[in-house]
This record gives sequence, structure tokens and C-alpha cells, in this order.
Amino acid sequence: MNRSRYWPDYLPWHLEKPDTTLFANVQVSALRYGSRPAIGFFGHETSYSELCASAERLAAWLRHRAGVAPGDRVMVFMQNCPQWVMAFYGILRADAVVVPANPMYKAAELRQLLQDSGAKVLLCSAELGDIAKIAATDTTVQHIVRASYADYLPHATSFILPEWITSRAAPDPDFTEWAEVMATQDAPPDMSATPDSLAILNYTSGSTGVPKACMHTHRTFMHPIVGLSVWHGHAPGTAFLGVAPMYQVAGLTVGVGCSIYTGGLVVPMPRWDRKLAAQLIHHYRIAYAGIAPTALIDMLADKSLDLGDLSSLKRVSFGGATMPDSVWQSIHEKLGLTFIEAYGMTETAATTHINPVHRPKRQCAGIPFFDTDTLIVEPESERCVAQGESGEILISGPQLFKGYWNKPEATRESMIEIDGKTYFRSGDIGYFDEEGYLHIMDRVKRMINASGFKVWPAEVENKLYDHPDVLECCVIGQPDAYRGESVKAIIVLREERRGQVSEQEIIAWAKERMAAFKYPRSVQFVDTLPKSPVGKTLWRELQEKYANLAHEAASQEEKKP
Repeated sequence: MNRSRYWPDYLPWHLEKPDTTLFANVQVSALRYGSRPAIGFFGHETSYSELCASAERLAAWLRHRAGVAPGDRVMVFMQNCPQWVMAFYGILRADAVVVPANPMYKAAELRQLLQDSGAKVLLCSAELGDIAKIAATDTTVQHIVRASYADYLPHATSFILPEWITSRAAPDPDFTEWAEVMATQDAPPDMSATPDSLAILNYTSGSTGVPKACMHTHRTFMHPIVGLSVWHGHAPGTAFLGVAPMYQVAGLTVGVGCSIYTGGLVVPMPRWDRKLAAQLIHHYRIAYAGIAPTALIDMLADKSLDLGDLSSLKRVSFGGATMPDSVWQSIHEKLGLTFIEAYGMTETAATTHINPVHRPKRQCAGIPFFDTDTLIVEPESERCVAQGESGEILISGPQLFKGYWNKPEATRESMIEIDGKTYFRSGDIGYFDEEGYLHIMDRVKRMINASGFKVWPAEVENKLYDHPDVLECCVIGQPDAYRGESVKAIIVLREERRGQVSEQEIIAWAKERMAAFKYPRSVQFVDTLPKSPVGKTLWRELQEKYANLAHEAASQEEKKP
């Protein structure tokens, strides 16, 4: 066990967790805090008793009306909202498997997930109904349930909300409405799931560009939920700002799981809006926010912001994107808070490393989480390196996923056994300093981190090759002061189309076919791409070249009077 000497002395190294399913967390909180609010949505509150009852009604409808059997997959395609939380626990209550989907996906991207998971039911929000309907064509989906955010809004609210939240969709026979599901009189089914039953298929892409679903059980997700609740000292009644997307493991673990486990209050934000975020923090006295650095940068840049509205915040934290030092300092000066950085991935249900609250380090992943072992090895030889030396990060712990759905070869390639223990190959390069803190340096795999969203270049390249004018392309990460990195496409056009197509036309084409965080924000046309002797594109060479150009441009800009 590589335990840092700065492990909090008030916490045990080994974490004792409930030997129950994730749905039991709702049941227990409903017994303890039945009349207290579980979800707050722009002034409308849903109690724990109501949340538990809604989950059971959905479970009854899934089992008795939609024919969902234990182990069947049900996809959730919504922005953060009360129905997302209800759907998550209702699907688990039906002994089915939750398949969270990115609400930014276009129809082709969503269909790929539906086909791969074999989902039988698709739950979507009203503004995504058209995409859901197109995506479900020629898949295993038998029912599409449509939910309107307005169903959980108060009659009158002080919040200024966009029409897509307040409006209701016109009747459509292709959908079963959420209200109809909630009106079912069927009794909830018996539960047969155990802590080791498959609970969630969280999708992540890879170097091949093909999405892979990480198989998580109730037990693997329970570990970070309980661990983070203990680490941050969450208490009953703690209000959580549900701003991180719930389809991501971080948003699902922190924004939903920790809150429900501790009897807290989930305050979902469907999309980021800095003024709404500040208003929600003030209205609900938000104490904890798992919020991306880019969102914090945006909020603190609002000159009309009254910092007093944020006075309830006790902790801000996030993983996946390093907090710029200047922003870290700004948060500390303006809010009196220390940003707690963490590290993890979809395969580990979010957290594998986290900074101690009493002694965090800036731009650092932190120390190994409860019961988590980390090795740093040479990527090629798999030899453990000395302290202070960089190598690939290998991770083992109770939160480790059970493999990739229907991809046994990819599972084998991602795992390695050392001294009888199974480790996951993170694909990240890092090192441990002399105090046992992990620092992330680089990546073995090609991956772009845009505002905390993982973008795999091969996936974007595969889609760009569908453009009739693209002969060759290479996608790289471009340094971005706001997003951390943004997607840049280096493209060789077909000879007869050179000079006939603009960079903006390529960007617009990609924007229509890819999620907002994936499509290239900049395009560079070139005559040729650098190649190795065997014909492979030298993407690292391009990455370095354009990173240097970006830094030079930024330096010149700073020198201007």
C-alpha cells in the first residue's frame, strides 16, 4: 500500500462500506429523512419519500409495462434534472442496468450506444426527443419515455429560465410521457440484485475511436460514493450543486450518489449558466460544488457577481482537468476556499486519487484514495520506476470496473497482473513526489481534455473522413486558456477541392455531426501530413509544432501595449 504520510489522521486507510445495492441508499435516506427535500429544482422540492416512490413507480412500469427483465439495459438521455435522479434509482430498483448517455450527442452517436448496449428502453428529455426518435430507429429500443423539465418546476419562480426548460412538448404517439409512467398503479417488483450485480454501463471512447462501456457493479460505485462522503465530511442536509453532467461518473458519483447516501439535497443544473449557478448557490445555500475549472473561471469573470451570494460554499472540487494556478489563487482570495483537485476515470467510477483537505497541493492529483494501490511503471518494460521518476500510472482498488461490455480483448489489453494483483493501465504518465502526491505529466494514449471532457482524436478523425473533400486528417489538442485544450484538425483536402473549401465550412459540417465538446474548434489545411517510414501519421510532431505556435502567439499578444 503506497500510503502518503499526509493521509488524514482522522480517517482509516481501509473503508468499510454498506454491503447493499445503490438503491438501498434511497431507501435508507427515505426512512431517515422522508419529509426532507432530496431534490431542489428552481424552487420546487421533491422529498425523499417522493423520490423513493417515484423510483418504485418507474421500476413497476419498466417491469410490468415495458417488459424490462433483470439485467436489461435502460438508457438515460437527459440534461441534469429531477427525472435523471429518479430514472437512475428507478432503473436500479427494477434490477436493470443504467446506461447514461451524453445529452450533447447527435443521433448517429446515440444510435451507436443504443446498438452496442442493446438498450430496451430509452428515457429522454423533451428537447432531445427528435434526436432520440431518430437514433432509436433499427435498434433494440421498444419504448421511448419523454420527460419535460416543466413537470418539476414550481407554479411561480424567481429564476429566469430559458424556454427549453419551461416549455412542454406537443403530444406525440411515438413517446410514452413521464407523467403517464408516474401514474402507474402497478406494484413495484421484487428485487434480486446483489452488490455484485451489474448496475451501470458508463461509456468512454478509446484510441480506436469506438465507444466502450465500462461495466460497474453496485459495489464498485459504492466505494467512491461512501469514500468521498467521508473525505469531504458531508452531513445530512448538505446541499450539492448538481452542475457536473450526471451522465459522467464524476457527476453521478458526487452530484447524485454522495448526496443521496448522506441525506443531502441535490440541486440539478440542466446546463451551465453562471448567473443561474450563482442564484442557485444563494437560494439553496449550496455547501458543496463539484465544478469544472472552466465553469469557475466563467463565474468569477462575471463582473456583476456578488461574492456574498456564494458565501455558503464550503468546498469546491473537481477531477479530470487541472486547475490553472491563477484561478486556484483567485478562488482562494475571493471565496476563501481551497480548491480540492482529484484524479480518476470512467473505468474507476471517478476517484482514484484526491488531495487531502488539510494539505492540498496545486495542480496535483493528490494521494491514493481509500484502499487504492498505484504503481508507476515503464510503459514498455512494465518495470516499476523509482520515486520521482515518470512512468505509466497503474491503478488497483475496489472501484475498478469489471471490464468493457462485450469487448473481452480490450479488457485484457487494459489490465495487467503484478504480484498477484490486477491493475488497470490508465494510459497517463505521472510520478510520485517525495511526499507521496501524484503528479500527471503526459499521456501514453492520444487523448484531448477539453473542459474536462475526454475527446479521443481517432473518433473525431473517423467522422471527418466521412466528409467528401477530406483526403487525410490528424486531430490534435490545441492549448486553450479557457478549456485547457481544444480540438484542432490538420486536414489535407482532395487535390481538386483545394482552395474551394474553407476552414469554417469544415467546422460547420463537423458541428452538425458531433457533440459540442468533440467537433474541431479550429482547422488547418496542409499539403501533406508528416509520416513515419511505415506510413503512420506523426501526430506527436504535429502536436508539438502547433503547441509551440500557440505559445508564441500568446507571448506576442502579451507583449502588445
